Amino acid sequence: MNKSNDTAVGERIQKVLANAGFGSRREIERLIEAGQIKVNGQVATLGDRILPTDKVMIGQRRVGHRRLQSGKHRIIVYNKPVGELVTRTDPQGRPVVFNQLPKLESGRWIAIGRLDINTSGLMLFTTDGELANRLMHPSGKIEREYAVRVLGEVTDEILQRLVNGVDLEDGRARFEDLVESGGEGVNRWFHVVIMEGRNREVRRLWESVGLQVNRLKRVRFGPVMLDTRLLAGKWRELHQQELEALLEMSGLKPVLKGLKLHQEAGRNSQPRAVSAKNRPGTR
Repeated sequence: MNKSNDTAVGERIQKVLANAGFGSRREIERLIEAGQIKVNGQVATLGDRILPTDKVMIGQRRVGHRRLQSGKHRIIVYNKPVGELVTRTDPQGRPVVFNQLPKLESGRWIAIGRLDINTSGLMLFTTDGELANRLMHPSGKIEREYAVRVLGEVTDEILQRLVNGVDLEDGRARFEDLVESGGEGVNRWFHVVIMEGRNREVRRLWESVGLQVNRLKRVRFGPVMLDTRLLAGKWRELHQQELEALLEMSGLKPVLKGLKLHQEAGRNSQPRAVSAKNRPGTR
């Protein structure tokens, strides 16, 4: 541990651990103030600088040296299919999203939010823990748009209730936007927008008015749309406009982040604009 002001001898501990995905800088600072972080056997203090070779403990958990290494960060879009879990391993041997992502020389992929096993569609992954925490925090008010197929009779009164807000077990919730987008018989498609991303929020909203969701697909996260050419189980890099918009939403400046944008052959595809009339998920 080095408390020098010379940035050549290391970076501030809260920045390094936030970038490694252990929480936001503010959360790391609270852990430091509570004496929960040790460096080389000593209780860390705010302002300490660390190197990748230092031994860092968060509680009883050892932080691997590779996660302390700085470098260019990446952020990618992944089209999650139904049946995959957003977890690193599964005791039952079910498929997990992390096995489908490109291999990294250092660092690890962090999921920006989650989708349950029965929900498909757009997910963002990054190696930048600070960016991930900022984009997931409820204060960011970032729109998540879903295509949802509902079973049952949907009346104007029900739609109005869902827009006005209903009480769920974890507080009041509502759709910021709700637009019908087709369907036949008792199965109707809608596009809905939420701002928080609470656990199973879209499904629970529809269930609260007595209706069942039988298909659910996320098609947009903030400025990033699900490309109709991006097949299920495939990923692509962000393009520059998407990256800059996400960084602006997170309050981070592009010139400070060093996020890596490059093209890799084989797995990823080039993004293209998707019009509101031709959004994925309703076919």
